Amino acid sequence: MNHQRILTMQDISCVGQCSMTVALPILTLCGMETCILPSAVLSTHTGGFGKPAIQSLTEFIPNATSHWNAQGISFQAFYTGYLGSVALIDQAMGIGRSIVSAGGKLIADPAMADHGKLYSGFDDSYVQAMTKLCSMADVILPNLTESCLLTNTAYSDHYDEHFIRQLLEKLHQLGAKSIVLTGIGYTPGYTGVVVSQDGQIAHYEHPLLSRSFHGTGDIFAAAFTGCYLSGRSMEESAAIAADFALECIQVTEDDASHWYGTKLHCALPLLAKRLYG
Repeated sequence: MNHQRILTMQDISCVGQCSMTVALPILTLCGMETCILPSAVLSTHTGGFGKPAIQSLTEFIPNATSHWNAQGISFQAFYTGYLGSVALIDQAMGIGRSIVSAGGKLIADPAMADHGKLYSGFDDSYVQAMTKLCSMADVILPNLTESCLLTNTAYSDHYDEHFIRQLLEKLHQLGAKSIVLTGIGYTPGYTGVVVSQDGQIAHYEHPLLSRSFHGTGDIFAAAFTGCYLSGRSMEESAAIAADFALECIQVTEDDASHWYGTKLHCALPLLAKRLYG
């Protein structure tokens, strides 16, 4: 395995098992030297703990990147997750252009919407900024809602393969080179991922569980990124990541006290087994 130094930019939710706190262990397990650039620090995630304490790091980020540039530090890949403001998206685009080694990969998870709605606090200006970031990415990891917002397509959770293919074409027209579209199932009781790369489309399905948890999208994105950058194909990486997100839910769903996220710490050995036997 080639040595890879990856930079991930997303928030740190101190309690809640999402964003940076799941990305760091997953990417490390996949063999990445994982460096972090927090976009903000939150006392908890925003899904059920009340109003968290939040500290934006917008002013810190250019100071950090200036220091890295002065020291000649660069990265073989740059992976973005939840950013939270237009200013932070603009900063991420600057980092993608300036601090990633020649030939390095930019992987962007839009992380801004689900179930037909933008996350709280976001508006059209955020969508437009995220569209620009996705247009320069090598790989984007949107869900159905995010894909519709990025392409100005009316959202519907009643779709068929023709609709998805049209959506993928619109995303490619934005400039995204490869797409992993999450949460797509054509069979009742199933969900999955669609991978579009180099004119080829592949679909992987797995059972749709009755419970969902905060942070599973972050788990998928980190597992996909780690697998892909370690040399696996995009299709294999998406399948491993989808199965692992499913396993994270399965080890958690019977524990009502752990409502705020999955028991990633219990599921990591399952990912290690998939990766290393």
